[in-house]
Amino acid sequence: MPHPTDLILHKTSRVLEVAFEDGTRWRLPAEYLRVESPSAEVQGHGPGQKVLVAGKREVGIDAIEPVGHYGVLLRFSDGHASGIFTWDRLYTMGREQETAWSRYLDALAQAGLSRDP
Repeated sequence: MPHPTDLILHKTSRVLEVAFEDGTRWRLPAEYLRVESPSAEVQGHGPGQKVLVAGKREVGIDAIEPVGHYGVLLRFSDGHASGIFTWDRLYTMGREQETAWSRYLDALAQAGLSRDP
């Protein structure tokens, strides 16, 4: 996986812009990053345990903290601050954003839940 060359937090639009050495650049909304967080709180501790997180339309990112040379910890405005976003994870999230987001919206609709807080 390519390594990042740029990481820009756009607080007003609540978007994390990530550029990689292969020339790809993605704008990842904070809401998408929050509901797909790599934390055990969201992903669970094993297969089939992922939690559907609703009500995060207005969530932002308050801080980005580097974790070694392999990723970052994102501190979200709702207090969530666990799960390390590795460079590989961010690259994959960018590449799969359209499909993952569509799947998330479908899951919310099926569960009768909303993006609104």
